Amino acid sequence: MAGSKKDTSKDRVSPYNDEELEYFRQIIIKKRDEAEQEMESLQTSLRESMENASDESAYSFHMADAGTDAQEREKTYMLFNRTRKFIRYLDDALERIDNKTYGVCKVTGKKISKGRLEAVPHTQLSIEAKLKRR
Repeated sequence: MAGSKKDTSKDRVSPYNDEELEYFRQIIIKKRDEAEQEMESLQTSLRESMENASDESAYSFHMADAGTDAQEREKTYMLFNRTRKFIRYLDDALERIDNKTYGVCKVTGKKISKGRLEAVPHTQLSIEAKLKRR
């Protein structure tokens, strides 16, 4: 049908061609792999911290030590959640690449610059929109 051809060209909202989208996909995948490794490391650290907390017999129990340990666990947990959220943002960016909607500012509707996407590949805001939000 003639209508279906129109629909496919209409689906492409991204100002970037397939080659450029693939370039961004590789950047995102690399960042995602790094984030996954960091998340595994944080998870291991949390697990070990919890095991050590329950094994108080090996340490002399002191309130200051317990407070420091709890604070470190909390910091690690916050980093873990932040990394998990970052991975979700990267996954969303990969979905936008698949949908051919990547690289369009959700506020202005304009093209997000290549330099900005290279620096922050999961962004949905142009620098113009980001500065207005401050």
